[in-house]
Amino acid sequence: MENDKLVCKLCGSDTFTQGELGGAYANVRPLDSISIFSSSPLILSICTNCGEVASMKVKKLHKFK
Repeated sequence: MENDKLVCKLCGSDTFTQGELGGAYANVRPLDSISIFSSSPLILSICTNCGEVASMKVKKLHKFK
């Protein structure tokens, strides 16, 4: 998803930046896995006007296949 196609549902802005949510305890992992090695951070699209998170995407999708 390209950031220039997003429109913030909260304020109507179309200006976004990306951030990463992750770390030892904040990564997402498959439900059937307990290993931290099968986890991935999330990439967030954040409205630069109000801070609303418009989308989240798994960075390392191959860990879920």
